[in-house]
Amino acid sequence: MLCLWRWSSLRQLRRATPMLRQYQQIKRQYPDVILLFRLGDFYEMFGEDAKVGSQVLQLVLTSREFGKGLRLPMCGIPHHALERYVGKLLEAGYKVAICEQMEEASPTKRLVRREVVRVLTPGTVVEEPFLEARANNFLVALSLDGEHHKCGIAVTDVSTGEFAITEIDVRTGWQAVAEEFGRLQPAEVLLPPAIADDDALSSELLQWCSARVTPYQLDPLSAKSPAEIVMEHLGTTSLKGFGCEGMHTAITAAAMILSYLRETHLAALEHIRTLSTYSLSQYMILDASARRNLELMQTILGEYKGSLLSILDHTVTSMGARLLRRWLLHPLLDVSQINSRLDAVEELLRNIALRQELREWLRRIPDLQRMVSRAATGTANARDLVAVRTALEIVPRVQALLCDATSSLLERLRQEMHAVNDLRELLQRALVDEPPATVREGGMIREGYHAELDELRHISAHGKELIASLEERERRRTGIKSLRIGYNQVFGYYIEVTKPNLHLVPDDYIRKQTMANAERFITPQLKDLEAKVLGADERINQLEYQLFCELRDEVGRRSRELLGTARALATLDVLLCFAEVADRYHYTRPVVSDSDAIIIKAGRHPVIERLQQDKPFVPNDCTLDCNENQLLIITGPNAAGKSTYLRQVALIVLMAQMGSFVPASDAQIGIVDRIFTRVGAHDNIATG
Repeated sequence: MLCLWRWSSLRQLRRATPMLRQYQQIKRQYPDVILLFRLGDFYEMFGEDAKVGSQVLQLVLTSREFGKGLRLPMCGIPHHALERYVGKLLEAGYKVAICEQMEEASPTKRLVRREVVRVLTPGTVVEEPFLEARANNFLVALSLDGEHHKCGIAVTDVSTGEFAITEIDVRTGWQAVAEEFGRLQPAEVLLPPAIADDDALSSELLQWCSARVTPYQLDPLSAKSPAEIVMEHLGTTSLKGFGCEGMHTAITAAAMILSYLRETHLAALEHIRTLSTYSLSQYMILDASARRNLELMQTILGEYKGSLLSILDHTVTSMGARLLRRWLLHPLLDVSQINSRLDAVEELLRNIALRQELREWLRRIPDLQRMVSRAATGTANARDLVAVRTALEIVPRVQALLCDATSSLLERLRQEMHAVNDLRELLQRALVDEPPATVREGGMIREGYHAELDELRHISAHGKELIASLEERERRRTGIKSLRIGYNQVFGYYIEVTKPNLHLVPDDYIRKQTMANAERFITPQLKDLEAKVLGADERINQLEYQLFCELRDEVGRRSRELLGTARALATLDVLLCFAEVADRYHYTRPVVSDSDAIIIKAGRHPVIERLQQDKPFVPNDCTLDCNENQLLIITGPNAAGKSTYLRQVALIVLMAQMGSFVPASDAQIGIVDRIFTRVGAHDNIATG
């Protein structure tokens, strides 16, 4: 979709209405997106956009004449239903540009100014209706070095502020990159045009995910290098502190993401101010076959129920749920990190009262990551800021409960939480408890926060009383008992004095109109009051929006502290989840070491034992090492449990390296760097 139409002649262009010429000018800047063009109370689509929109959104396709001989297809959606329809377009894989009216229409203006304020793509959305609460929405960029030896990957979730890079050796093939894409499950992938245009290669890269592919590259004529783009955004003069100074290919991918986000009008990005690096060697390798056959995220039949995640996910926050998914797909290889998690889980398991109270407080915390991210990108409403305030009110309680924690990880999490008291107090003073969903119609700011706003509200509520009070004061001041204040459409408010009393008129009265029996005057005080009374409601809405934007910007400026707190809360939620699962399902703590042995006593399959509670699960032992028990051959008839046993051992190892307790009476787990598995494709583990 490169353009809507071509002008057949200059004469045809001149016949087009000014509005159509304005539309075409904007559309030329965004040729590959669906442009939603604001016209009054509707967003309209024209030409090819209208044809696509009518099919995807099931709208009636009409047409309209935009000049003599210029009739174009069109369809529209109501402005209040924008999110619902945009969501459908994004699901169908389209980009959407929102073009707003930037000034009020009036009889004197033939054409109002319009601008694109936002380009929505599957990987850049931050608005709640377009996101799955318990899953990340990753945008991934890929770059390739000149020798085709190394591939750089940058990944961000704009809705949570996460930003990380890695590099992968591709001299032996692209399988590792495809596996990483499969593990991340991005919503959108930015590929260099040469790779995006290579159907075979792009298909190989995306074989394990269903991301939207966007061909993209940095401007070759840019005066800034990729490293300079990244450093400028992070506000540093070096990338050494981020541990990525020599990762040139990955830095290029990071610069691609930042440039792309700026082009989609997410230029603020105050919440993306840190960059982390990771290596695939830090985590257990789980290829697509292992993820599928072990049924980690969904069953072989594609269902959530019956997956390992469905059994383990007892998190109480959306932030924790998203982090649990990542831990499940990225089991650790570092023994000290694993045992640090296990220490925290054990403490929370033993201290039942602490665990229950922490979970109860966390349950009340909204999705702080996404609320802060929306504030930083200028898309938050007042309800989002109230949610931030609610979270900040709970943080000190969580910190207080963790004061006596003994495990190093719980202590570190407590220190990483920031109550941000000044921001919390500001939001408490400024925002009402239940603000409206819209931000331009008032009702957000608490009384007593801003003196001018309070005065305007008083004027709005008591306008007639204020005019009557002024009339009485003027009668007393002038001694004219018949003086009255009136109003008409031409002069607005005026003071009327009958002719017999004209000699009593003060010098500050300004004559506006002479009548047969009276004259009409104005005063600066009257005109000032008129402006306030007549424009009070409009000014109230404008001032409230201005004050709200200031609050939203302040939350965005504090995003580093707030997102650090959110990460700590999410980690605590997952650790509490592990402790809760261990308590409910009678799991035991594994002994994780650098040994080469796996010794499991009375192991159980974590999913089958929960889904088939009417049938007792028969525990099984397993001993594996690199000496006498390096290979086990399991035999038996069909449906005897061979697949269950294989999966059970793999899942216990995987859970242990996540930092979770395991379904066994005893488990000694030597670190495993990869799980290979190929189980019968039609085995239904949920039914045994």
